[in-house]
Amino acid sequence: MQSPPFLRKGNKGILESMMAENSFKKAFKNWNARPKLRFVRSSRSPLTTLFRVRSHPKQRSSHWVKWLSPGLFIKRWLLLSAMGVLLTVLGFAIWTKLTPVYYLLRFIEDALTQVAVILPNTISGPLLLLVGVLIIVWGQTRSLGSITEVLMPEGDGELVDVLLAHRRLNRGPRIVAIGGGTGLSTLLRGLKDYSANITAIVTVADDGGSSGRLRREIGVLPPGDIRNCLAALADQEKLMTELFQYRFEAGDGLVGHSFGNLFLTAMGEVTGDLEQAIAASSQVLAIRGRVFPATLTDVRLWAELDDGQRIEGESKITEANGKIIQVGCIPPDPPALPRALDAIRSADFIIIGPGSLYTSIIPNFLVPEIREAVAQSQVPRIYVCNIMSQPGETQGYSVSDHIRAIDGLGGQYLFDAVLVQRQVPTDAVLSGYAEHHSHPIQLDRDLVKRLGRRIVFADVLDLNHKQARHDSKRLAKVLLRWYGRVQHLYESIKKQP
Repeated sequence: MQSPPFLRKGNKGILESMMAENSFKKAFKNWNARPKLRFVRSSRSPLTTLFRVRSHPKQRSSHWVKWLSPGLFIKRWLLLSAMGVLLTVLGFAIWTKLTPVYYLLRFIEDALTQVAVILPNTISGPLLLLVGVLIIVWGQTRSLGSITEVLMPEGDGELVDVLLAHRRLNRGPRIVAIGGGTGLSTLLRGLKDYSANITAIVTVADDGGSSGRLRREIGVLPPGDIRNCLAALADQEKLMTELFQYRFEAGDGLVGHSFGNLFLTAMGEVTGDLEQAIAASSQVLAIRGRVFPATLTDVRLWAELDDGQRIEGESKITEANGKIIQVGCIPPDPPALPRALDAIRSADFIIIGPGSLYTSIIPNFLVPEIREAVAQSQVPRIYVCNIMSQPGETQGYSVSDHIRAIDGLGGQYLFDAVLVQRQVPTDAVLSGYAEHHSHPIQLDRDLVKRLGRRIVFADVLDLNHKQARHDSKRLAKVLLRWYGRVQHLYESIKKQP
């Protein structure tokens, strides 16, 4: 079996074992039992295909009334087309000295006279009107149905529903989400139901797991957090998440690697850099929004602990299991990605977190330009605090401790409000965390208010998860609701001289 072209041998041979048939079969053995897949050309992506699971065709129903919904720009074009037909007929009539119009009017007059003789005008008039309307509706329905069959051959939904969703999402607020790890991808998975104007700014300081190995052996920026965000924003998110998050369990040099990391690494080799690789992958996955690294510089995190130790490397910081006093990066003050700065400056809403405080959130603000851009922004800004403390980073931390850690980076306010989980997790969940010395983050309300932050209480816990994780849909709903309440306040501030 030949290896796929995007998994060929890399610079240091990390993908070498994919060329061996036995290793390839072992690596993909879990995929053999999955539902049968077929390739379907995507109308959303200009690049090749997307995967879809074969399903039973749905019974199509007439949705022609929805085509008249406001915001689709359908009614105006239908009216414009009718006007075009009328003007064409009139122009031809004038060109031929009105002769066709004269005979046409004579014919219509004679025909109506004959109809009126047979049926009185109180019956023939409404009858002809009804027939005319039915013909118009039938013709438009058949025309739009033919277009739908071409653009949506699988029959999974109606074209009008897709257009309505497209218009609604494109009118959504320009949201910038800053963070990394699983917390950011969880947030994005919920936000994409409210807006297609999402920009995720992701840290590139990871040096553990598959990302760390690729970083050391091939010299690329860590793709792991970026992969999670792309999978979360993908339109075909369920299957694409499984594909991008698939982790190899066999093969020398492949064990532990995720397919998405290898895909982004190979795409980076093809396109020339990580930014181009992300853009190309975004088109392949037809994602709703954009994903940018905070910087294209190869940065390494360092932390000073209360016992005087200086730890280098993101993964080693948490392993040290000490109290962090200060964090920084090597090289210091890396330049920001220009497109990330543009997204922050044009944002309507900025969300920070959730995620590991010192290894997912703060690394983004070690880029001075990003820190300055967020601090100068005059739009609603909110920090989503974690539900549980994290061993090796935030043991014993309260909500105000998280705020102080972020404020201490440059002495600037980077957010105006903090979202806090209202209820603690169940005893069963807490007992599992207690074994790892992790506890719920306590809200010290008075200290948070002294720090000048509003407190947003909400139940955003995922009740179906065995761990204390945010529920993506609940979290996004609460955040957008808060944004809707305070949006006008920020707009009035902007208008002040």
